[in-house]
Amino acid sequence: MTATAPITQDVMTIPRKAADGAKNLAGMTRDQMREALAEAGTPEKQLKMRVNQLWQWVYHWGVTDFDVMTNLSKDFRKMLSENFVIERPELVTKLVSEDGTRKYLVRIAGGHEVEIVYIPEEGRGTLCVSSQVGCTLTCSFCHTGTQKLVRNLTASEIVGQIMLARDDLDEWPEPGTGTGDDGPRLLSNIVLMGMGEPLYNFENVRDAMKIAMDGEGIALGRRRITLSTSGVVPEIARTAEEIGCLLAVSFHATTDEVRDVLVPVNKKWNIEKLLEALREYPKATNSERITFEYVMLKDVNDTDEDAHRLVKLLDGIPAKVNLIPFNEWPGAPYQRSSNNRIRAFATILMQAGYASPIRTPRGEDIMAACGQLKSATERARKSRAQIAAEAGIQS
Repeated sequence: MTATAPITQDVMTIPRKAADGAKNLAGMTRDQMREALAEAGTPEKQLKMRVNQLWQWVYHWGVTDFDVMTNLSKDFRKMLSENFVIERPELVTKLVSEDGTRKYLVRIAGGHEVEIVYIPEEGRGTLCVSSQVGCTLTCSFCHTGTQKLVRNLTASEIVGQIMLARDDLDEWPEPGTGTGDDGPRLLSNIVLMGMGEPLYNFENVRDAMKIAMDGEGIALGRRRITLSTSGVVPEIARTAEEIGCLLAVSFHATTDEVRDVLVPVNKKWNIEKLLEALREYPKATNSERITFEYVMLKDVNDTDEDAHRLVKLLDGIPAKVNLIPFNEWPGAPYQRSSNNRIRAFATILMQAGYASPIRTPRGEDIMAACGQLKSATERARKSRAQIAAEAGIQS
């Protein structure tokens, strides 16, 4: 596609269908499910009831076998089996870190592969979901950014990541139980911080998150979902209006000169334009604050001057700053800031009134930490000098 294509349409998305042409119910919104059932011959007067029934079976109880759906007639189940499937992405490998983090490599339509990460915590757990095969942003500190973009994920493939993780965690309620949340969940939060830029795949991400937030299905509230963007400014207001989840921004620098290198999308929408859009987001969504992600890179963006500049830039924005010790990967052109430097940076932010937790790296031993995700089929290593040259960094 050319550079002039609309920003949410610049990558081909392949519809998810079974080999025989049957449509996958997993990933359909209520309206899409209604339309598909109507096309398959379901009488108009039954559509609302049938959608509600299927919605619970697919998204609340996690069932994949139509024969289990005992409150549906045999004839209706036969019609479903002839026209539809309920599929997850194919699990290729699962790695479990010493700290309990799980990384899944999954295969989707076309044989492409993406990675998902589940991070367990006391009384909760966060799933890091991918939105694209590869990434187009080429952020110079990010391992995933060294992988070429292939295509957008469909809504089915995005929701399927959540469903696959719940399969693995054995967390689906027993059929017949209500839709209420019966105590702490193992998978309680979603972060769109995996492979890809979610706002370059807006419609599919929106539909998938609407499914995840539906109270009669997976039932995760909008405050349990965080979308992370590198700064696709035109879609930020649309995210507030059509999704309404929490927002995180991969910020990582306090000057355009540095951010142009670390986060090249800054050349299109610079810091000033990005902050203008962010100031409106909490008002539009009634969100408490925006999270600014800031990777700590030795001698690049970690000085006291950077910290003081960041405080000034955040003025007027309800914000917290997640300080991320750089997770090194083979060939990376950067080094992690020292613990003392990170703490000094955090102190300046805290003294200015901003929460600035230092993120504990998780899953480093299985390359599951922030910025390390990369499909196993794309692991050709480049030399440190080559990557640095491509990023425009002096060695």
